[in-house]
Amino acid sequence: MISGNGELHVRPSRSSLPQGRVLLVDEDAKDLKHFATQLGRMDYSVRAFADYREAEACLEHEHFDFVLVSQSSPAFATRHLVEFALARDRQTPVVVLTRCLQMKSYLEAMQLGASDYLQKPLTPAEFERVVTTHCQPRQGEISALEA
Repeated sequence: MISGNGELHVRPSRSSLPQGRVLLVDEDAKDLKHFATQLGRMDYSVRAFADYREAEACLEHEHFDFVLVSQSSPAFATRHLVEFALARDRQTPVVVLTRCLQMKSYLEAMQLGASDYLQKPLTPAEFERVVTTHCQPRQGEISALEA
């Protein structure tokens, strides 16, 4: 469901306990819905935003196990959000997806501490591999979810 502010809410589909919490940011509405739906099918709790500033505001108040950010232009416009996410918690994996693969942006993202930098489109199998590789809720948080 898309709210009035452009945020997409996706709840896990198969079980009552999510695999983990994912912050998804993508300016492309079609990609945002596609990735959010796929994450929901994989039983992740997803907060999805089309606007980077709104995602940053959410990140100020909520914890996420994984941050997935799309870079929509050759300039590394999402740099600030990647920096902010990593400054909040260095242990949270941040993956950057892009349609415009630029070596300079790749190097910047990796130097900031991004876990990966991948070119879109990703097949569903590739996307699932990326998410399951990087999104590992911390043990203490799993115990808290089960309580």
